[in-house]
Amino acid sequence: MNPILESMKTRRSCRAYKPDMIPQEVIDQICEAGTYAATGMNRQSPLIIAVKDKALRDRLAVMNAKFMGKDESFDPFYGAPVVLIVLADTAAPTYIYDGSLVMGNLMLAAHALGIGSCWIHRAKEEFETEECRAILRELGIEGEYAGIGHCILGYEEKPAAPAAPRKEGYVRQIG
Repeated sequence: MNPILESMKTRRSCRAYKPDMIPQEVIDQICEAGTYAATGMNRQSPLIIAVKDKALRDRLAVMNAKFMGKDESFDPFYGAPVVLIVLADTAAPTYIYDGSLVMGNLMLAAHALGIGSCWIHRAKEEFETEECRAILRELGIEGEYAGIGHCILGYEEKPAAPAAPRKEGYVRQIG
């Protein structure tokens, strides 16, 4: 089978990570794959922020847990040492779709490189707060960006379970 199609079929979300940091060159490859996602009219509205800094990663985890309705001791990033924040410029009418395609590319690239990943939601709510807007300003990021998702990365604690069977009627053929 084609290796890209095989990766699409075998990638699974990981929710238990080893604490080991991923090499920078691997993070760079995953991020680069994200930049090749299709975007409306090639506007390239998304932005990827690679967070390896434990203090910022933990700060984001606390905010995310609060939006999830969990105690701040809960880690919504499941111990993953790297968080790729995907934001998108709201000036582009396709910003949500653009950012979602970036998330898909990031997760597939991670899988192809032997790295576990998971899409963690609530980036939208986080980046609507003044605290996260201040983080963006500190990073020199200006403009109106919406949070699309967090792509957490790390080495899997245990192998992923096989895919569940696809539902009946998932694809309908006409003609």
